[in-house]
Amino acid sequence: MLTVLVTGLAVGALYAAAALAYNVMYSTSKVLSLTTGHIFMLSGVFGAFFIGELGLPMPVGFVGAIAIGTLFGVVTEFVAIRRVLARSDEHLWLLSTLAVATIVQQSVGLWWGTEPKPFPRLIPQDFSAGIWDQKYWLPIATIAVLVVGLELFQRRTLLGKIFLAVSEDAFAARARGVSVNRVRALSYALAGILGAVAGFAAGQLTFAYFALGLTLTLNGFIALAVGGLGSNLGAVVGGLALGLLTASATYFFGGEYQQTIAVGLLMLLLLVKPEGLFGAKRTRHV
Repeated sequence: MLTVLVTGLAVGALYAAAALAYNVMYSTSKVLSLTTGHIFMLSGVFGAFFIGELGLPMPVGFVGAIAIGTLFGVVTEFVAIRRVLARSDEHLWLLSTLAVATIVQQSVGLWWGTEPKPFPRLIPQDFSAGIWDQKYWLPIATIAVLVVGLELFQRRTLLGKIFLAVSEDAFAARARGVSVNRVRALSYALAGILGAVAGFAAGQLTFAYFALGLTLTLNGFIALAVGGLGSNLGAVVGGLALGLLTASATYFFGGEYQQTIAVGLLMLLLLVKPEGLFGAKRTRHV
């Protein structure tokens, strides 16, 4: 049972990271990009490619994976978000981000293959370490550092405060001379960095798998909805709760019920508390 708990925390940390990436992108664009999970997938696949296939040192592979994630975040904003928002306030970004996500996933599948491949060991360690294996504690420790770093960035740096200003009122920020398009692109780059770091750290747990992006996109959204849109604390709590729930469901009922229970949790919570656990209630002006 202890293994189930540790596995749930590690997987939940990954879901929390996906929810955080959602939050970072949503804060400046008001868009829930369906490419979110694919940042993690690209980091895992290219990390395995750089280190396992090309034989590059781990630090070089890590930097390369971050560069890929950052680039993908910026390309997503430029191709699938900026042009859509410039022409319409409707939710056409659902189609544009879905198209980008599908193209990337299928392209990686054609190049990398459709079978999960092992991710290289990042730290020398015996495979008999059990619950202390790095594939469990690396994702948990990494997400903890990312959460603290993101909070410090948003509250203590000038750029972070500009992000928050654009999030609260983009029109007022633009009137004060802030380039909203540039800030939005930077936020997508930041989400790419967060996703790439987390995807690389969790590579041994998830394997390098071309279809991982779709799973993290869905479960990251569920974690975000449970915790509350816009709340980093909610993203962490929602992700960990979802990870523990799905790991327990797999242990007691089998893996086929994992997603059913996760979606059921979302529906139940939204019926009781539509804004999520830590989300602010929204008023509708009439």
